[in-house]
Amino acid sequence: MNRTDLHKLFKSPGPVVLPVIHVLDTARTLENVRILVGEGAQGCFLINHDFGIEPFVPIIQGVRAAFPSLWMGVNFLAVTGRDAFPVLGNLQSHGCQVDAYWADDARIMETGTAQVEADEITQARRLSNWNGLYFGGTAFKKQRPVATDNYEVAAHNACPFMDVITTSGVATGQEADLSKITAFRAGIGERPLALASGITPDNLADYADVDCCMVATGINKPDNFYDIDPARLSKLIKLTRKLGGGIIS
Repeated sequence: MNRTDLHKLFKSPGPVVLPVIHVLDTARTLENVRILVGEGAQGCFLINHDFGIEPFVPIIQGVRAAFPSLWMGVNFLAVTGRDAFPVLGNLQSHGCQVDAYWADDARIMETGTAQVEADEITQARRLSNWNGLYFGGTAFKKQRPVATDNYEVAAHNACPFMDVITTSGVATGQEADLSKITAFRAGIGERPLALASGITPDNLADYADVDCCMVATGINKPDNFYDIDPARLSKLIKLTRKLGGGIIS
């Protein structure tokens, strides 16, 4: 996949806004989904910060049942694709399509040539028969530190293993240094780049070269980890429409 393909998929000339919902239960998650759909978001990610995969799965199924055409990705907290892809394949085989998986750590090595764990994840994905997009965390927050001098090569090494190269600032809600975005773009060329922290309506223009914004803190209600603020989301989406840059016609 290249960045043009991603923008065409979402019919978005500017950065694709994918709100991240920190789920607690089905009802509250559905209310957040109703808000983001109503404000014109192109899709969303669900993430299980407060519990494990087993209680998360019925929430995923409930959202899919209520919104059968919603573009919906998930993140299983602290789980790589090796363990996530079989779960996603099983959900898909039972009629619950998950459109994307975002892993905080795609296990990409920026030094040497061997990508042992990334290869294992690729094999797990293939065996699962799951057909969604893989957003793979590279030099990502709260994972193994990667030296700034190695950002470009880490991003380059990630390209064969995922659909959307995904990075972040140093912590939840923290902006990524613009030099990091420049290094990643140099490393991946025309592959799609997602940023998963620190985006707000106030700084979006600085990240116009990012193809996808996965955002929670920047659109949630003040001091609220779980609930989307419709006004903040609406403002962000309107701004992205002004940053098309001619990626798609």
